[in-house]
Parts: sequence; structure tokens; C-alpha cells
Amino acid sequence: MTRPALPAISAGNTTLGIVFMIGFSVLAPVMDTAAKLIGDGLAVGQVAATRFVFQAAILLPIAWAAGWLHRPRRGEIRLHLARALLLLMATSLFFFSLRYMPVAEAISIFFVEPFILTLLGAWLLSEPIGPRRYVACAIGFAGALLIIRPTFHDVGVVAFLPLGTACLFALYMILTRRMATTMNPITLQAYTGLAALVIAMPILTVMDGSGVAELDPSWPTQREILLLCTVGLVATLSHVCISFALSFAPASTIAPLQYLEIVSATLLGFWIFGELPDAITWLGITLIVGSGLFVFLRERHLERRPPPPP
Repeated sequence: MTRPALPAISAGNTTLGIVFMIGFSVLAPVMDTAAKLIGDGLAVGQVAATRFVFQAAILLPIAWAAGWLHRPRRGEIRLHLARALLLLMATSLFFFSLRYMPVAEAISIFFVEPFILTLLGAWLLSEPIGPRRYVACAIGFAGALLIIRPTFHDVGVVAFLPLGTACLFALYMILTRRMATTMNPITLQAYTGLAALVIAMPILTVMDGSGVAELDPSWPTQREILLLCTVGLVATLSHVCISFALSFAPASTIAPLQYLEIVSATLLGFWIFGELPDAITWLGITLIVGSGLFVFLRERHLERRPPPPP
């Protein structure tokens, strides 16, 4: 089956990409807040797997009805499974950290991901980065440590889990770069959800009744069912938003808008849990956001420079 052509980037498409990215930044903390409200009543693996049940159940029929599905080649299947494993692990670590950490703090630590992605791009893809971006990455990591240090005093090594999430998600983004330009965003996310279930469901089946709290599934209460539905629906919608955003607009244009997540997470955390970051945490957030914006603006500047003469 012929794969649909992706839209060419134009001024109108760029505006649409910005709208989709804002939508993602507003929706994603809603998913995290719902996962935090579930608490330790359900296994983390069960909550993470449910998120992909909704993703596959919603997007596969849409992709099939639109004629966007195709038979993946063997190499593509391996990439789908690798991406799904990374995203499944990243989601599980982040949901587990939310049981002990405020949403805004966890998301702020996670935002070292652009720096990790920058470094991985240099090491794995041979993408050139200069000393200024290395310094910006170091400042961003210092900001993360400012947030982690007091949190570590309160919750221990759990404070480092959002950092682990950032590393896994950066690897996921490296693989996504290889696939996002050749596949419809709906199809890509549908296959990701299906691949995640292929990995997660056998594990949860084997661990049923094992007593391992993070992987032993249990039947949810009515309240937990509603929260699981919220996690699944919002996760699916938000990741469709970011997929379309990346297909409509350059990453360097829309990536800074992702920092709106911190604003959304802070407002939700205060409204639902009465949580507000302290002064040290705000300083760390400022360093991360400032360094991240510098990296993105520096990349845009380099992209606009004329090529050297032959």
C-alpha cells in the first residue's frame, strides 16, 4: 500500500504545528496528574500498559480506515519494538516517580532530555555541536541537580527516575527521527502502541499473582478505571499532537514551546495537590529552561547560516 506523503512545511503548516505543540504541552501534564492520582493502588506496569491499550485501540482503526496501514518490513518491526520498549520503560519510570514527587518537579527534571538528545546526536549521529552548546548542556544538568538534591533528601533515589526517563526518551527520539519522515504520524503511533502491548502483556501475565508490586496487576476500582481511561485517552491525544506538530513544523521552531508543560504542571499541581515549587526548584527550572532555549536558538541560527562556498 502506498504510504501517504507528509505535508511540506510552509508558513501555514508551521502555525498549525505550533498549535499542535501547545496542545501537547497542555494535555501531557493532565495525563501525569491522572497517573499520580492513581497512586500505588495499581501496579506501575499495569498503568503504563493501559496507556498503550488505548493508543492501539484508538489509532489502529483510524489508520486502517484511512488506508495508512502497511505491512512493516522486518527491519521496521525491530525499530517499532525498540521504540516501544524505550517508551514503555520511560513511561513506567516516570509514573513511578510521580507517586513520590510533585508533577512539576518531575517534569522539570525530565526536561534535561533535550540536552541528552543533543549529546546523543553528536555521539551516535555525528551531528556537530560546538562548545557553547556543551556549556548550555552542563548548565541545564546543573539546574536538574538543584531540583534533585532536596528531592533526594525527601524521597531517595526516586528523585533520579525522571532523569532515567529523559535518557530513555532521548534514545526513543533518536529512533523516531529515522521513522517520522517516512510514515504518517497516526500510523507511527498506532504501531508504537501495538508493539508496546506485545512487550508488556506477556510480562504482566507472567507476573500476575507474583506479589511484585510494580508488575503484579489487580482489578481496578471504579475510580481507578476512570483515571486509567483519562491516562489512556489523554496520552493518545497528546502524542498524536506532538507527532503532527513535528510533521507540520521544524523541530527547532516548536521545541521551546514544550516548556509550557512546566506551567501546566505547576498549575495542576497547585490546584489538585496544593504543591508549589520552592525557591531552589524555581532556580533549577530557570537554568534548565534558559539553557534549553539557548540550545534551540543556537540550532536555528546555525540552520539559517548560508552554506560555505565550495
